Formats: sequence, structure tokens, C-alpha cells
Amino acid sequence: MSFYAAYHQDGRNKTTHFIGVPAIMLSLFIPLAWVSVDIGGVTVTVAMLFAAAVLVYYFLLDVPLALAMLVVTGVLVYLGQTLAGFGAAVGWACFAVLFIGGWILQLVGHVFEGRKPALADNLFQIFVAPIFLCAELFFALGYRPRLQAAVHERALRLRPDAPLTSRS
Repeated sequence: MSFYAAYHQDGRNKTTHFIGVPAIMLSLFIPLAWVSVDIGGVTVTVAMLFAAAVLVYYFLLDVPLALAMLVVTGVLVYLGQTLAGFGAAVGWACFAVLFIGGWILQLVGHVFEGRKPALADNLFQIFVAPIFLCAELFFALGYRPRLQAAVHERALRLRPDAPLTSRS
């Protein structure tokens, strides 16, 4: 998360990400919901499996944040499946609007930041973005101050040109 934090210090950039990242997540869950298998009378979609895999990673990183992400991800998977249920035309239209709009928002945020997106230097950061935003919410609410200090201290070492401020 420190690597990601070093690329996300501007409050406007973070704001665009709070909209863009969930929009992109939701967009991906739409087509992934169309691919499913029936296991003992229970339909399991690729969206569910993908979400579960990412959540395992989050639980390895931090249990309280992963629990919060479990709720957020569950809602997004449900919404994705709901949108997928409207059929291909509506589903692909929603996918396009959410995916393209989400990326546009994030790129606009990086114009404010004055720095390229973290995933340009490390593609794995695409999986860190959601839990980073969850952590930012925790920090803003006063939870996990030691984690916040550790993330910001490491981020400062990664980006000494832009001192971390109280905006984070």
C-alpha cells in the first residue's frame, strides 16, 4: 500500500479514485457474471471466484480491511450480476460506461497529482487500489493509526519529492 500511497497524495486524485476504482470493479463483474457453473444446485460465477481470490489476498494483508472489502466486493458482485441479468446489450453498455468512465476519472485524478498511475510502474497495483481506498476511509475515521503511520512513512521514502500532508 505504501507504493500505491506514494502515487496518491493529492486529495482530488483520491476523490476520483473513490469513484473510478469501484466503477471499474463493477464493470468487470458484469461480463464475469455471464460465465458460471452449477455446483450442487448453486450457481457460481467467475465474478464470484475472481472476487474470492482477491479477497484471500486482502485477508493475508490485513483482516479488518479485508472484512470491509468483503462487504464492498459482495455488493459490487451482486450489482454486477444484476446488471448482467438484463442481457448482453444492457450489460455491455453498462460495462463500457463504467469501465471507460472509471479510467477517465482516475486519469483526470493523476493530472491533479502530477504523477503517472502506480500501475504504470507495477501492474499488480491494480489489485491494491481497492484495499488502499478502504484503508484511507479507515484512516479518515481514526482507525488503524499505526498502519497509517507505517504506510505514510514508507510512501515518503518512495516519493521524497512530495511530502505527505494531512490530506491523506
